[in-house]
Amino acid sequence: MSGHEVPRALMVDGFRARRSFGVGGLSKGATMAGVAVLVADGIIATQAPLTLLVTLPATGAVLALAAARRHGMSALSYYWAKFSHRRAARYEGTAYRRLLLPHPYRLDLPGVGASSTLIKAHDPTTGRPVGVVHDRATGRMTVTTLLAPGGSLMAPTGTVQASLRTWSAVLDAMSTDEQILGASVTIQITPGAGEALGDDVKARKDPRSPQLARQIIDELVKTTPHATASVAPWMSVTVDPSASANPPADLAEQVAETLKVVDSLDLSGTGTDIERRATDIDLRRIVRAAYDPAVYNGRDHEFGDLQWGECGPVAADDGWEEYAHDGGVSLSWVLQEMPRRPIPYSVLLPLLAPGRFQRRITLAYRVLDPHEGEAVLEREISHARHREQATAEMKGRAKWSQRADSARAEKAAAQAASGDQVVDWTLMVTVTARSAAELPAARQELERATKAMRSIRLRPAYGAQAAVFAAGLPIGYNPLVEG
Repeated sequence: MSGHEVPRALMVDGFRARRSFGVGGLSKGATMAGVAVLVADGIIATQAPLTLLVTLPATGAVLALAAARRHGMSALSYYWAKFSHRRAARYEGTAYRRLLLPHPYRLDLPGVGASSTLIKAHDPTTGRPVGVVHDRATGRMTVTTLLAPGGSLMAPTGTVQASLRTWSAVLDAMSTDEQILGASVTIQITPGAGEALGDDVKARKDPRSPQLARQIIDELVKTTPHATASVAPWMSVTVDPSASANPPADLAEQVAETLKVVDSLDLSGTGTDIERRATDIDLRRIVRAAYDPAVYNGRDHEFGDLQWGECGPVAADDGWEEYAHDGGVSLSWVLQEMPRRPIPYSVLLPLLAPGRFQRRITLAYRVLDPHEGEAVLEREISHARHREQATAEMKGRAKWSQRADSARAEKAAAQAASGDQVVDWTLMVTVTARSAAELPAARQELERATKAMRSIRLRPAYGAQAAVFAAGLPIGYNPLVEG
């Protein structure tokens, strides 16, 4: 799975997808809707019995699609999304073209980032500028922290366990703070040009070193010209400043309140180092380079003059399985199925390995407060037992998969009762190719990395490529945070 033996102490489990109780594989909502439609069919049939020849087959077909599964979702949801996407494409609702607007109008980012704006603030704790993304529609604010990549594969077991416990404490702090709505951790891996490695080695090579050593180094540079990569991790925290006991009166106070809340999260000891809070220039660089990777290594002044809306694409087309934008074409995949068995802490290593194409891996979190988490788990236990009982009454015994699901629900409740937090999370991956011709190679690279993880299954973000692409950027959009 990760190429090395992982001790049992470093395995992580407790994953389970929410499942409501319904009949015949239907969700609770689909079951209630089906019952209502069948009752309506019966009422209509009392006046016109022949209508049952049409209504019953149609209702049965819809319920069958709702019960069937396709790509980890109901077949009805999948085909309805496909129909809606084709309809939007017909009316050019999936195409974006930036317009030149006269002063004083400002440009906006496309799609889910349209309501965001960038604020350049001053952080009093560090004395440095910091970029704060403000959602004008909801009033929420997002602060991004740049992290320094670190490795733990060679670290002792005790060190890794301590890092996992510290991260659990961070999640615990997020669960008890009503102002923190969600967070996401993103790791962006950009393959470096071959010249970068050669230039670095040339500048550091000692002419007085042994000839054999110089020959070996030169041979390594020639045989691994594309093995270099730039790794840029960051963490974005979304805050509702108005949820405090004394809501801020103006925008400046809201920014100050947001920075105070984010500063309360201590990431030291989590296995990574904090580099600094992202400035407005950092955020412009990340967003602009995502849409046009060719400008990734540009100078700061090239991004300082950009408006927030200009960091987005000049033109973009949101396809069913791909997203074409300024400097390339991107593929975004999302979590399809939760792991059903314990997984090692290094399970994402295949995704984090450098490849030919730029890649972003995003873990989005929403930590439930203790009362909400307890209610969710009790409801899940009830639903699991009802499914067992219904199957046992119909077939004589419950399925083994249902029994295992009940056991996982009860284990999760026991862990929560012991102090663990209930977390909604999802995984999103975006890979960007420079042209449509390279798209098959990028898709193959992503598929191989996904299969190498084994325990975690991903699928393309059908009809939501632009939204998932934006979710990996520090623009204040978190799909787990309700709008």
